[in-house]
Amino acid sequence: MRVRLWEALSPHRSSPSRSVARDDFLRHMRTSFACRHSAAACRGKFLEAESKRISLPDEEPEIFSCVLEYLYKGDYYPRLLHDKRRSTWELEDAMKSPNPENGGGRGSSEATCYISSVGEYLLRDTVIYCAAEKYGLEELKRLALRKQGLQSGIEVATILRSARYAYENTPDTDSRLRAHYLALIIRCRKTFKRSGTMQAEMESGGKLFFDLFVALCNHVDDIVEIGNSCSPKTI
Repeated sequence: MRVRLWEALSPHRSSPSRSVARDDFLRHMRTSFACRHSAAACRGKFLEAESKRISLPDEEPEIFSCVLEYLYKGDYYPRLLHDKRRSTWELEDAMKSPNPENGGGRGSSEATCYISSVGEYLLRDTVIYCAAEKYGLEELKRLALRKQGLQSGIEVATILRSARYAYENTPDTDSRLRAHYLALIIRCRKTFKRSGTMQAEMESGGKLFFDLFVALCNHVDDIVEIGNSCSPKTI
C-alpha cells in the first residue's frame, strides 16, 4: 500500500502500517541521499585529512540544514499545516496578512535568506527547491513549491532575483518552479509593469523573459478563445 507523504508523516496517524510506511520512506530518502551525494566524500574527495571532517564548500548552511531536517523529519521549519476546518494550507507560526484575500504567508524575514554564492537575499523555498533538484528529492521539491505559494508581500526585486536563480539552477525539463514565477508575474502584472527593476531586468534579457512572452501570448489566446465562445455566432 502506498501512503501519501502527508499521511505518512502526520503525528495524528499512528496505525502500524502508516508508521512503517513513514519509517520506510524516511529511510529510503536518507539512503538515496547518502548513496548519491556522500560517496565522493567517503572516498576522500571532501574529507579533510587532519580533522576527518567532511567539507561541503558549495552548500549554503541554512539551505543544507533544511534539506537534512526534511530527510529526518519529513518537513522543514516552518512546517506546512493543514487547516481541516477551512480546508486550507498554512505555515507554522505564520504571520497573518491584514489583507482578507491572503490566507497564508509568513513574515518576510522567514521568506528570504542570504545566499553567499549570489551575494543577495533570495526566496528561501526557491533555493531549497533547487537543492532538492540537485539531490533528486522530488517530494521536497513539491513541498518547497507549495510553501512558496503561501508567501505574499515580497518585493519585485527579490522575486526577479529568485526567478533568475531558479532558471540557472533547474533544467529546462523541470518547468514547475519556472511556471510558478511566470504565473506570478502575469497575475501581478499591474505591479510588475510599473517596476523600474522589471524594466532593467527585461533589458538585460535572458530565457526567463522569452518564456514570459510565450506565457503571456498563451494567456491572451485563452482570453480571446473564451470571448469567442461566449459571443453569438453569425453566418
